Amino acid sequence: MTSTMTPNLQLTPDGRLRHLLTLDGLPKRILTEVLDTAQSFVSVGERDVKKVPLLRGKAVFNVFFENSTRTRTTFEIAAKRLSADVVNLNVNASSQSKGETLLDTVSNLSAMLADMFVVRHSAAGAAHLIAHHVAPHIHVINAGDGRSAHPTQGLLDMFTIRHYKGDFHNLRVAIVGDVLHSRVARSQIHALTTLGCPEVRVIAPRTLLPRDVSGMGVHVFNRLEEGLKDVDVVMMLRLQNERMQGARLPSAGEYYKHWGLTPEKLKYARPDAIVMHPGPMNRGVEIDSAVADGGQSVILPQVTYGIAVRMAVMSLVAGANP
Repeated sequence: MTSTMTPNLQLTPDGRLRHLLTLDGLPKRILTEVLDTAQSFVSVGERDVKKVPLLRGKAVFNVFFENSTRTRTTFEIAAKRLSADVVNLNVNASSQSKGETLLDTVSNLSAMLADMFVVRHSAAGAAHLIAHHVAPHIHVINAGDGRSAHPTQGLLDMFTIRHYKGDFHNLRVAIVGDVLHSRVARSQIHALTTLGCPEVRVIAPRTLLPRDVSGMGVHVFNRLEEGLKDVDVVMMLRLQNERMQGARLPSAGEYYKHWGLTPEKLKYARPDAIVMHPGPMNRGVEIDSAVADGGQSVILPQVTYGIAVRMAVMSLVAGANP
């Protein structure tokens, strides 16, 4: 599968969001619309009855070809808060193991009258391929595909930054860690640059940087202390050992020594800098527990805001029927 994406497939002829496959190429007005819509949903989680009727009668299928408890659960909660009927499928354990193709699986689920697919897959471009083949009334949301994109994670990260920092136009943001294998980092970079962040820094060992990093519009640093100097936001990435081929690092302990975020290293950032992490965290590898649980950490609020952001995406695409 290819990771080449075009934004046209994601938008209706009148410019509304039909699918969410990648943040690459989406206009600023769409990202802002998602963030503004999510803001209106934050209060739903604080009610006694945590539901609104926007997707009542709609069938949302969480189709996960790759495990992710946190992402699947937040999508499920988001869909249920919108009053949708939710079906969770771990396809690795069923049809795929029997030799059924990706499109055969989707065709069979479409025959069960699905209205929306939330798709996670280890191959880049999987959600894009599905979006090309579903009926016009069915919507596809990418919940992570290979190393390519994780657009709702990128959006919930932007929501979190906007909540704590307000405007993007005066921020220095550092993305730290395994950029090479991270679909999250790619979505974060696209979102930050689209929303007007003037300085995005990438901090990583050379072996964990993609070859095209110089063309991504970021400033590259190999030393953590140097890269963190005076930043407003520190976005840590998980060390993704399961996607590594060969020895890209000497050891987890060596990684922590040079690139793990400790209270001492965090002091290089601005005193009011916030610390983020998409999870799950490897404590003592990419982040010290004192930082993860400290006063500058907004890691748990990220999870909470993720529900509102995914509610926003679902409600917006569902309103974009042709």
